[in-house]
Amino acid sequence: MNKIITYIFTLTSFFVYTQQKQEVFTQNTKAILIENGRQAYFKKDTVSLNKITDEVFSLYIKTKDSSLLAKFYHFKALQNKLSYTNDSAFFYYHKSKNISKFTKDSLNVGRRLLSIANLQRGANDFLGSEISSIEALVYLEPIEAYNYLENIYNNLGLVSKELNQIQEAINYHNNALEINKKTKNKKNYLFIINNLGLLYQKQNFEKKAIEYFKKGLGFNSIKSKYPENYALLLENLTLIESNKSSKRDILSTSNNFLSRFFEVLSIRKKENILQSVSTTHLNISNYYYRDLNQKEKARHHANEALKYAKETHNNKRWLDALELLSDLSTEKQSKQYLQEYIQLNDSLIQKERQLKNQFAKIRYETDKKEKENGLLKTENEKIEAEVTYQKQQTTIGWLLFIVSLLALGSSILFFLVRRRRLIYQNQLQKAQAREKERQQIAKSLHDEVAGDLRLLHQKLQKSQLLEEAQKLNEVKDNVRNLSHKLSSVSFKKVSFKDQVINLVSDYFEPNFRIIVTGINDQEWQEINTSIKRLLYLSIRESIQNCKKYAQASKMTIHFSIHKKNVFLSIEDNGIGFDTNTTKKGIGLQNLEERLEELNGTLTIESEPNNGTKTYIQIPINA
Repeated sequence: MNKIITYIFTLTSFFVYTQQKQEVFTQNTKAILIENGRQAYFKKDTVSLNKITDEVFSLYIKTKDSSLLAKFYHFKALQNKLSYTNDSAFFYYHKSKNISKFTKDSLNVGRRLLSIANLQRGANDFLGSEISSIEALVYLEPIEAYNYLENIYNNLGLVSKELNQIQEAINYHNNALEINKKTKNKKNYLFIINNLGLLYQKQNFEKKAIEYFKKGLGFNSIKSKYPENYALLLENLTLIESNKSSKRDILSTSNNFLSRFFEVLSIRKKENILQSVSTTHLNISNYYYRDLNQKEKARHHANEALKYAKETHNNKRWLDALELLSDLSTEKQSKQYLQEYIQLNDSLIQKERQLKNQFAKIRYETDKKEKENGLLKTENEKIEAEVTYQKQQTTIGWLLFIVSLLALGSSILFFLVRRRRLIYQNQLQKAQAREKERQQIAKSLHDEVAGDLRLLHQKLQKSQLLEEAQKLNEVKDNVRNLSHKLSSVSFKKVSFKDQVINLVSDYFEPNFRIIVTGINDQEWQEINTSIKRLLYLSIRESIQNCKKYAQASKMTIHFSIHKKNVFLSIEDNGIGFDTNTTKKGIGLQNLEERLEELNGTLTIESEPNNGTKTYIQIPINA
């Protein structure tokens, strides 16, 4: 029965362990996929990103984890960002955001809104970007997601600048700086400092602007640790200083300004910041053209700017490059550049309008769906609650089944233990009945048979039949001895411990020492009388056999109680015997039968010339 209960517990534990192990494995797989997807995006590795996106969706199908579906749409948005299909990126960002809203994942709702706001700002949808940013604050501020709040306020500053709300822009960037004190994000700090410099430059506070650019450039190890920020700040500082220089100053400092521009260009190419490479080429071209009047060099860099602008879909720099090339070219070629500029500008204006409309449409349809899905969401919550309830009922059912099995097992175990105990109690009662019967026989032999033999012995003596009288006297003594052996030992008036000591004392001789150990360590009054009587008889039988056959000079008797069993060991240093050839006497056979009645065991170990060891074990309760 114990094996059945152990098996049930083991099976349940294995089921729980397997389930937990599977959950841990799934969570680890999920975390690895998400991190690999992020790294693929940062490296612009579209092949790996597409593969990981499919793996995320497969894991979602397997686990039905809503956060994985949200991450799948997020990665789809990143794919479209890398391919410059911003309308599709906007669509997938919204899908991801809506799932995170449904699962009440405020952090990811705020993060997706930040991405949407950045897309809108890139498409010149400044009002839409402002709305998305403020909505993101609603989700991120309560959970104090400072890393993202910093970026939200920075984006609001950039949007406000484009909307010509300069003071608001400064306030937003200062808010971002305050949050940066908590995040200690050095790269973000340098971007915010640069943006503040540009704001003051826009207000024609050139001195203030230069202070901010120099403050950023003075940051510890900026060139080696943050090359992107270093290039940005150096370029803006060079632009403002070169614009302030007079013609005479330009001639003397031109090499210095050019070396700075080319340093910026080298860093951006090395760091693969290709969208900004077109900007630097334009600044170099303008410097050669406006300040140094070197048209060929200016034209070369304008063409490089056009190439990188087209390659990176940097439409603003594309237009700027066409406009500059138009100024730098001959009349016919100039007209071609100008015509291309007008066509591109019209196309971009139309595309920008379409993109804004597309953004607005997606947003409208999303909001509409959210409202329409209000009832569906409530219904889904009811269904989820029902599913949860059913799962709970199933779990409760399994638990009740397991509890029932355990209860059944416990009942069977209790029944078996109780049955064994009742059988044992019955055996004790039988042993007590036999002792009582022996006591009555002993009394009859002592009082009746021995008494009659004594009267008959006296008559024979009077009749001068002395020989017959002597033989009859021997019979009488044998009957008396037998009655003493059969008589029961009582532990009511004399305790078990004292009875054993008296027994040992009766047989103790100078050349036959008996040592008793462990008898004082036990609470004998709690042990059943039948067990104590059996121990007493075992000791007496062993001492008599030892005295009669063993030729021993020493005997050791040891008592102990362990795990609800009484142990008695008796050891002598006598001549021993071969246990395989020597048969047990009647006394030992009787003793073994008495032990079996109480589920006890008798073990005798002996070898010739190596003494004898007797081990007795009797259960206390069953």
